[in-house]
Amino acid sequence: QVQLVESGGGLVQPGESLRLSCAVSGDIFSIDRMGWYRQAPGEQREWVARVTRGGATNYADSVKGRFTISRNNAKTTVYLQMNSLKVEDTAVYYCNALATTTTYWGQGTQVTVSS
Repeated sequence: QVQLVESGGGLVQPGESLRLSCAVSGDIFSIDRMGWYRQAPGEQREWVARVTRGGATNYADSVKGRFTISRNNAKTTVYLQMNSLKVEDTAVYYCNALATTTTYWGQGTQVTVSS
């Protein structure tokens, strides 16, 4: 079992930055990759970024160059640094972990970008 708890969401203005954190606990050694997803009102959940067990990262085109996914050395926290935020980045952001064949989700944290 893996537990995920997100934090760091909030209200910011366009162009500002925010860093989300995902605290990971449980059987962390079973995790193959971690990622961030988001879901805007009335929209489907979409993938944002991922980091593999080996440290490789990938990003959705919509956030490439603005968002950075990283983790601490102990792999107990995964971050999403979000720069140059846009109104269209407004969503609930979810942390995700894939462990063997099981997918885990956090409860989500709200990010609102508004002037």
